[in-house]
Amino acid sequence: MAVRSCRRVTHCSATLLYWSSIAKRRFRPDVVRTGMGERDSAMIATTIEEQVADVSEIDTSAKRRQIMDGARQVFLSGGFDGASMNDIARAAGVSKGTLYVYFDSKEQLFEDLIREDRRQQAERICGGIAMSGEPRDVLFRFGRNLLNMLVRPEQVAHVRAVIAVSGKFPRIGQAFFEAGPLFGATMVARYLAGEAEKGTLDLPDADAAAWQFLELCHSGMLKRRLFGYDLDVSPAALDARVASAVEMFMRAYGRQVAAEG
Repeated sequence: MAVRSCRRVTHCSATLLYWSSIAKRRFRPDVVRTGMGERDSAMIATTIEEQVADVSEIDTSAKRRQIMDGARQVFLSGGFDGASMNDIARAAGVSKGTLYVYFDSKEQLFEDLIREDRRQQAERICGGIAMSGEPRDVLFRFGRNLLNMLVRPEQVAHVRAVIAVSGKFPRIGQAFFEAGPLFGATMVARYLAGEAEKGTLDLPDADAAAWQFLELCHSGMLKRRLFGYDLDVSPAALDARVASAVEMFMRAYGRQVAAEG
């Protein structure tokens, strides 16, 4: 690990030194022609170094994305134990040496991939939803987006892979939980707490209620998918399941305004 880190730092330092020297050679003649001072010349050279660093960050990000895309294919097809760094390098179209520049181990790569994928899925679930408005509408939209994600084959494969490796590498399971289920429950709990303050819901514990709602949405369904049991995942079936979850939740926590009046 120390050798790889040293190699990474050396490469970055060499790049900056190279472009710094180019900048100085390029702009020092201009100092003579235009009469700019040493301070102005140094500022211009520094700006070029910053621009080069920005380009390097873009290139690094693109290469990292390329590696993670290749790793995703390998992990989903063969699971964590069935994947090797050679397989990942081949699928990503990079050398094994390049792979280790970005990720110190297969475990780190898998954990980073989980966090990235969970973040993107959370954005897809919450992105098209305004977490404000009448509880029945907001909860239905959230629950429907959640089920759309949960029934996808690649999502099922992802969950299976995480479960299989979590006993040996707890950090991977924790990463999945934090970036996925916990993130979603936190979003719902925040909305529910706001509605309770407005008086539209009557619930003693927003966090507990959020988990209850999420479990109601996929009750029985997620296990069926994980174990390969037949399941109707048509849009109509998913609509009905979420509508039932919302109805049960509102019966428990909805404030009966008409009855009180």
